[in-house]
Amino acid sequence: MTVIDPETQAGWVPEADDADEEEEMPLSLRLSIADTLTLGNATCGFMAVYFTTTGILIPHLTGDQETGMARHSAATAVILMLCAAVFDLFDGLVARKLRSSPMGAELDNLSDLISFGLAPAYFVLVYGMVADDAHQRMAALGAIVVLLAVVLRLARFSCVTIKDGMFQGMPSPFGALTVVSIVLLELPFVATLLAILGTAWLMVSRVEYPKPRGRLAGGVLAWIVLSMGLLAAWAFDAPSGQLLLQTGCALQLVMGAVIPLFATARRVNNFRDNRREARAAQLP
Repeated sequence: MTVIDPETQAGWVPEADDADEEEEMPLSLRLSIADTLTLGNATCGFMAVYFTTTGILIPHLTGDQETGMARHSAATAVILMLCAAVFDLFDGLVARKLRSSPMGAELDNLSDLISFGLAPAYFVLVYGMVADDAHQRMAALGAIVVLLAVVLRLARFSCVTIKDGMFQGMPSPFGALTVVSIVLLELPFVATLLAILGTAWLMVSRVEYPKPRGRLAGGVLAWIVLSMGLLAAWAFDAPSGQLLLQTGCALQLVMGAVIPLFATARRVNNFRDNRREARAAQLP
């Protein structure tokens, strides 16, 4: 029997069973394995900011400038950025092999902004505050440029379609690691700032970088693990640790400059081959 409320004239319906009340979670809110890895990326980026603050900035502001603690904190912050790059590498591989949720792309962009935009930019900012020969305002300008370059790159990546297998501009993880490598090299401030600005330009440029797939993905992972080892050796003041770290940082900069040259040379060769084939097809 249906009971009618005299005021509202609406029908009263008996309460549904608990099983009927439970609605299935929308597909857009379900996290896949790839999304979990992406959240690990964001966590590492946030913790990199935390260690940069507590281990480098706060001791500098309070006058407790212990070299060993600052070295350990700097190494930990950069290792966390490297871990974020590992998560970023694997979430793409897992998403292609298994599946990704409808919000996977958005999660990836937001996490990349934290780990490869905010964290390295903040690292540059703190460097400008604690380094003896640095200029704080100019370093802040460099940090802003790095952050905006990553923001623009991620926005462009979301709305521009490029050919498969290539990135347009230096990938943000590679750019972030290049920026912190420049800082760790301890070059003169002007050279450091110019190199940071050059890296930011490469991230928003149209220079092509290959996507890390197959053997290249394995090579990227091996390089990240090696970089972690170099940072650990430097942090614990191992013999020749400083030299090893500077060598690794220098190699990072060289790769950032050389990789697009190979991509450009390959594109020029492909263009020449296509022209030869076109001319050959026109011959009688």
